[in-house]
Amino acid sequence: MTALRRRAVAAALALTAGLTAAAATTPAQAQASARGLDRYYQQRPDWHSCVQGPDDQDGAALEQAGARCAEVTVPLDYGDPGGRTLTLALSRIKATDTRHRIGTLLLNDGGPGSPTLGAPPRVQAALKDTAARFDIVGLDQRFVGRSNPIDCGWPVGYGIFSSGTSRASFERQVVTQRDLAARCRSAVGDLLPYAGTRDAARDMDVVRGALGERRISYLGLSYGTYLGTVYTQMFPGRTDRVVLDSALAPAHAGPALLPNMVPENEQAFADWADWAARRNGTYGLGRTREEVVAGVLRTIEAAAARPLVVGSGTDAFELDDTRVPVLVFMNLAGDQDEGRAGLAELMALLAEAAAGRPVTPSAQATALLRFLFSPQNSSAGSVMQAIVCADGPAPRDPEDYWRRIERDRARYPLSGPLLDNISPCAFLDGPREAPIEVRHDAPALILAATGDPRTTYRDSVALHGLLPSSRLVTLRGADQHGLYGMYGNACVDGAVNAYLAGGRLPEADLTCDKQ
Repeated sequence: MTALRRRAVAAALALTAGLTAAAATTPAQAQASARGLDRYYQQRPDWHSCVQGPDDQDGAALEQAGARCAEVTVPLDYGDPGGRTLTLALSRIKATDTRHRIGTLLLNDGGPGSPTLGAPPRVQAALKDTAARFDIVGLDQRFVGRSNPIDCGWPVGYGIFSSGTSRASFERQVVTQRDLAARCRSAVGDLLPYAGTRDAARDMDVVRGALGERRISYLGLSYGTYLGTVYTQMFPGRTDRVVLDSALAPAHAGPALLPNMVPENEQAFADWADWAARRNGTYGLGRTREEVVAGVLRTIEAAAARPLVVGSGTDAFELDDTRVPVLVFMNLAGDQDEGRAGLAELMALLAEAAAGRPVTPSAQATALLRFLFSPQNSSAGSVMQAIVCADGPAPRDPEDYWRRIERDRARYPLSGPLLDNISPCAFLDGPREAPIEVRHDAPALILAATGDPRTTYRDSVALHGLLPSSRLVTLRGADQHGLYGMYGNACVDGAVNAYLAGGRLPEADLTCDKQ
C-alpha cells in the first residue's frame, strides 16, 4: 500500500472510530478484507498454560499470577498476506472486575527486542486496584523471545562494542562488524527486511483484532515508546490510553539510537564517579570524580595493551579495550545504590586484573559477562541489531564513523568511542520502508527522567512537541531509564495509575522530584 493510500485509509478510520460494534462491517474490517488480512484479524487465540517445561521460570511466574498464554499468526510480509507466516506469543492476565472493565492494556518492554511475555505480573503489581479492570497482555514482538526468534550468532555485547583506544582497534572492529553482518545475512537474511517497527506495529493491530478490541490501551518502555508512536501514526483512532515511559524521539530510532546517547551517558558516568568517590573507603577507586574517571580510563588502556582475564574455566573471559567500556555502559541505566555498587565492585575487580592479579568475579558479574559475550544469548543480540538496522539508514563508509569517534573522544572519552562505533548496519541492506513521520496528534502520557542516559530527556521533550495532546511527566534529578513500576517514585506511578484508571490526561504537564 502506498503512503498516500495508507494515510487516506487512516483518515477514514479515524472519522468512523465512534461507530458501534453493531455495524455489520466496520471500515477497519473492510480494509483488512481488501488487503487479504481478514483471516488474521478474525482468528481467536486458544489460551493455555504458559509453562513450557520444568525449567521455565518465566512461565511459572506467569502461571502463579493467573496468566494464560496463546499464539497469534501474522504474515511475514503484509504485502503478501498469502505467503509465509509468523507465530507471535502473548500472555494475558484477565480482568477480574468485569463490570468495570476498561479493555486490553498491551505491553512492550523495549530493547529493542526485549521479551515482554513475562511482563504482565510486574505491571499488574504497579497498577494496584486498577489492574482488575484491564486484560493485561504481554506480547513478544516478531523474532523476539517465543515469537519466531532469529539467531545470527550475535551475542548482545557485540552490537555495542567500543572502537577502543586506537585506529588499529577501530580497524579490527570494522572487520568484526562486517563479519557479523555476513553471518546474519547467511543465517536469516531473508527475514531481516521484516524486522522493523512498522511491521511490529502491523502485528499489534492484528493482535488487537484477534483479541476482539476496537481500541487498545498501551504501555511502552524505552524502544517500546517508539513502537507505540509508530502504531498511533499507522493506525490512528485505535488507541485508548497510551503511556510512553522513557520516550524515544522518532528521529533517533534505528542506527541513530546509540550516538544520540553520548552526552547523557557520559554525564551518568560522571555522576556514578561522584558516587564512587564518596565511598572511596569501600571501593578504593579514587577520592574525587576525576580520580575515579581517570582510573577507569587507565583500566581500558591496560586492556588495550593486554586483555584482562576475568574468571576461569568455561566462565573465563578476555576483556580488551573494546569490551571493558560495554561493561560500564550496561551498569549506567539507573542511579540507585544497588546498581552503582555493582559497577563500583566490577571496576575494582578489573583494576586488580589490570595489575596482573588473578580475579574471581561475583555471581552477578559472571551473569553479566555471560549475557553480553556468550553465544548462548546470541538470539537476544541478533534481534536487537536486526530491529535497529531495519528501522533506518546507517552510514556505509567506515571513515564516517572514525571521524565521529575522533570528534567526540576528547569530550566524551568513554561514551564517544563506544556509542559512535561502527555496527553491522553499515554492511547490511538499508531499511525496506522509510522511517515513520509523526503527522497525527495522539493523546499520551510521556514519562521522562531529566538524566535518563538511554532515551534522553531531550527525546521525551521532542516527542511531546510532536504530539500536542500529550502530557509530559518529568522526574527531576534522576539518572534513570525506566520509571513506572520500577523506580518507586510515588508521584510518577500515581500519575500513571490515575490516567489509566480514569482515562483523562492531567490538565497540564507535571514535575515530580526524586525521592
